[in-house]
Amino acid sequence: MVTIIATINVKEGKLDEAIEVLKEIVPQIKASEPGTLEYIPHTVAGRKFKNTIIFYEKYESEEAMKTHMANLAKATVKLAPLLEPGMDLKTCFEIV
Repeated sequence: MVTIIATINVKEGKLDEAIEVLKEIVPQIKASEPGTLEYIPHTVAGRKFKNTIIFYEKYESEEAMKTHMANLAKATVKLAPLLEPGMDLKTCFEIV
C-alpha cells in the first residue's frame, strides 16, 4: 500500500468555496478510482494554518497511485483556481 500526505494552501478568502468544491469532487474521485482506498481532505486547526488543507490518501498499489496522479488535473479543474501555487507532497510506505 502507498499513502500520500499532500498539503495545499487555499487563496485568502477562498477556503469555504474550496471546501464546497471538495465535497463535490472527493466522492467522484473515490468512485472513479477503485484503487483509491482513502482520499480524505482535512482543514487544520490554528490561525497559522487557516488556509491549509491536508489530504490523507491511501492506495492499494503504486499503480493505483499513478492512476490517481494521472487523473488529478482533470478532477481538480474547479479547485485549482482557488489554490496558491505549489503543493507539499509526501509519498509514504507502511511498515508492517
